[in-house]
Amino acid sequence: MNPEKLNKKAYYIRYLILEAIVAAKKGHIGGAFSCTDILTTLYYGNILRFDANKPDWDERDRFLLSKGHSGIALFAVLADLGFFDIAELKTFCLNNSRLGGHPDRRVPGIEADTGSLGHGLGIGAGMALGAKMDVKDYLTVVLLGDGECYEGSVWEAFLFASHHNLNNLIAVIDRNRQCVLDYTEDCVRLEPFDKKLQSFGWDTLMVDGHSHQDLLEVFSTIRERVSEKPLAIIANTIKGKGVSYMEGQIKWHHGVPNDEEYQIAMKELSSI
Repeated sequence: MNPEKLNKKAYYIRYLILEAIVAAKKGHIGGAFSCTDILTTLYYGNILRFDANKPDWDERDRFLLSKGHSGIALFAVLADLGFFDIAELKTFCLNNSRLGGHPDRRVPGIEADTGSLGHGLGIGAGMALGAKMDVKDYLTVVLLGDGECYEGSVWEAFLFASHHNLNNLIAVIDRNRQCVLDYTEDCVRLEPFDKKLQSFGWDTLMVDGHSHQDLLEVFSTIRERVSEKPLAIIANTIKGKGVSYMEGQIKWHHGVPNDEEYQIAMKELSSI
């Protein structure tokens, strides 16, 4: 897909997210919206290698959503791609559904149970090291939240990946500058984020996390890298992106629109 089609797809995915969260009456809508453009570029932009008909294909790239509270965004993408029936999204967070609030390995296309923040990058580093040991050429891509990067286990994984020269590991950081009840730079400063990661032995790139053109340009380079270092891509985003009254608002870390807010959101998401 070209950038224009990716943008339209992203707004359709946001529509699916909104519908699922409103039906369930629960969900982390702000962070799901902030990472939607990243996910659509990875999955629809010919970046990740996968086969929806063979979720366990040995040569697939491994993708992990470490910020698992945004799992509905990944569920929506996987359903739209045919990993499972899109009608199953209606069961999100209902009793006995495999589509819970966080990614679950019972769901086709999900590599690991995530959502206890701080573990995804470590799991991904293990997968990347395994690929090196087995002489496999698949990539491991891990999407983290920036608030998640307060976890010490994340920085242990940064050290581990650098030590083992895991240049087949890509960490994408959803840099929306918010955590549950605060702004990251008011809570505990992460800046200068890129320099901190470089000091841990990583290559770094920064990108507009809502520009499909820019995301495509950055992601298209990850398979042909010659560096021995792992790569961190800091994607600058806006929490709640796509719905005007949600954008940048702390209250929408977790929230369900009322009837009036739902109608506004539907109108804005369908206008693209």
